[in-house]
Amino acid sequence: MTTTRCIPHAITIFNPSFLPLPHRFMSVSAIALRRAPLLSSSTALPRARLLAAHLTRPQFFKFCTTSRRMDKDQSRGESTTGISEWKQRPPYRVHDKNVDNFDVKYTANCHCGKVEYQLSRREPLDSKLCHCTTCQTQHAAPFQWAAIFHKEDINFTNGHHNLEWYDPSEKSIEHKLPCKVRCSFCHSPIMDEGRNMILLFPSLIHLKTDEDKAYFKPRCHMFYGQRVMDIPDGLPKWSGINNESDLIEDSPPEKVRELERKREQEREQKMKENPDEATKEGTGAIKQGGKSGQGANTTK
Repeated sequence: MTTTRCIPHAITIFNPSFLPLPHRFMSVSAIALRRAPLLSSSTALPRARLLAAHLTRPQFFKFCTTSRRMDKDQSRGESTTGISEWKQRPPYRVHDKNVDNFDVKYTANCHCGKVEYQLSRREPLDSKLCHCTTCQTQHAAPFQWAAIFHKEDINFTNGHHNLEWYDPSEKSIEHKLPCKVRCSFCHSPIMDEGRNMILLFPSLIHLKTDEDKAYFKPRCHMFYGQRVMDIPDGLPKWSGINNESDLIEDSPPEKVRELERKREQEREQKMKENPDEATKEGTGAIKQGGKSGQGANTTK
């Protein structure tokens, strides 16, 4: 197939399902070209052929079917019914200014600017640094800085039809909670969507004053036991999920003593209610860091 001079024509007429299996793999550049509609005509074909050159036949078949499945499951576009009904629910539902009285406190956007949103809450419910291995890998950084909000606190003003999801637990691109949400164009992380809350990333939010920045100041470290670098900032450092694991390293001594008192009170209460069960648990009742790699998603 000749595609060097008529790129739109190549996109229109090519359908690998009509070709015998060997010929489908011979036309890999045409398939790859369909995955690059945002590139200019002068650069799309060379980039597509460069991509095609690095795919084996099994990889090419998976590449093609994954492309179609991802578009179907994520249901991009303007539809808001059927499989796209998620766009009518928080946090993706666009607020009606005349009905919802959405009071804008902050604005934010991804790197390319295609995804934009507003926030109605001045101070996040919590702000923390997560050192779990999943956050390290997903953000290509030593840790993730996340601020917790209610799903109703966010209002997308642009780009919520063009988001993509990733479920790190099952390594799938289905919209299954909890999941990671990104811009489908520049792939900037937008948020972690949980079952009840969302974790937003303050580096995307326009914090214009020192007071605004103070509201988002991290209050603790999570999964510090999985850290790749030390952060001696004096904040509470939990070995796993905050309030459910141990305080370690340079955590404030008063916080450590407070945690010990709380756990002792809980143990005494259990002894009164069920002595046999309490003695069976023993010192092993204290959790030691949670599941490796779960990170911020486990708090939602």
